[in-house]
Amino acid sequence: MPTNRLRGKTIVLTGTQKTLPIKELIEENGGECIVFPLIQTTELHSPEDAGRLSELDNYDWLIFTSQNAVQVFIDKCQRAGIDIRKLACSIASVGAQTTALLEKYGLKVDFMPSTFSADVFVKEFPETVQETQRKLFIRGSLAKPTIRNGIANITEWTVYETCANHASVVPLVELLKQKQAIVIFASPSAVQVFQEKVAPIVGWQHVSAAAIGHITADALRKLGVEVYVQPATYTMRAVVEEIILLEEEQ
Repeated sequence: MPTNRLRGKTIVLTGTQKTLPIKELIEENGGECIVFPLIQTTELHSPEDAGRLSELDNYDWLIFTSQNAVQVFIDKCQRAGIDIRKLACSIASVGAQTTALLEKYGLKVDFMPSTFSADVFVKEFPETVQETQRKLFIRGSLAKPTIRNGIANITEWTVYETCANHASVVPLVELLKQKQAIVIFASPSAVQVFQEKVAPIVGWQHVSAAAIGHITADALRKLGVEVYVQPATYTMRAVVEEIILLEEEQ
């Protein structure tokens, strides 16, 4: 139920995903929501794409850990005339939003880890599958080697790259010169861009940092930044809901 618990609060979203429902949640509770994506993703086109697409049915599992990977994979399949609903392989997904996007396209998710984390995934996934089964990890350019190193018989396919979104830097700097803001970080990449492009000008003193996931939180803490909010559920909605609860207690 909408409240005024966020009245007077400015919340900045720094991720690349669609944010309209989250923006509405913040504004319904009296807050100001500003979207400054600190990173942007671009599909990679490679000579290996045609081969990977033609061999999809040779894999027992497809592994996705981000919405971006799902969307780019779907786009590549559609351009190649592949009906993704007829794929014979099973699908593993890390993250509620990743799973939601897969299901939106009619794909059944056969495995999700108990926590939306690659570290947990590599512990739980091998208990579900046979080591000899072939797995294709569809990933972005900045994916850590956790899954590659932790899963047997796996092939990686890098389908998009992540880089800094310089267009957001100046307006975010100007905002933080004027007011305190709660800044939500959804990835270590966004933390890195802030540290390299924004913090040298305005520092972190005007920021209450919220983190999605322990990897993002660790990236902040390594910089000496206190993490204001880190919900157990790794979703944007969970972050905002926890912020609302904290503001109610104050």
